[in-house]
Amino acid sequence: MSPDTKSEIDGLIEEFEFLGDWEERYRYLIDLGQEMPPLPEDEKTEDRRVKGCTSRVWLVIDPPDNGHFRFRADSDAHIVKGLAALLVRLYSGRTREDIAAIEPRDILARIGLAEHLSPQRSNGLNAMIGRIRAEAGITD
Repeated sequence: MSPDTKSEIDGLIEEFEFLGDWEERYRYLIDLGQEMPPLPEDEKTEDRRVKGCTSRVWLVIDPPDNGHFRFRADSDAHIVKGLAALLVRLYSGRTREDIAAIEPRDILARIGLAEHLSPQRSNGLNAMIGRIRAEAGITD
């Protein structure tokens, strides 16, 4: 993992560590989702919809720029949109190698959210991660 990616992930973890309990972390996650620009309606197509999510989630992959991937997302559910915003922040601007090296489940555990996700949200999160990795050409 590149030093920049590691530093940015450490910064994200510190942001969440600054917060108190898991409810404050959930509120912050929702805030991250609300700060993310919504996708235009014409980009909310069926082929961009993430399968496996109970909520509706759309993921747009912009053409790689100099080997760096850019992701944008939207959802009709506040917490899921926050999770999508977190993943966009983790993965956007990264190379294939960095995307492969990022362990989002470990990061979620470190920021104290993993144990508070419902099974449905965990499944949706895994579907989003799988889609991002697939779009970057990473096979597990």
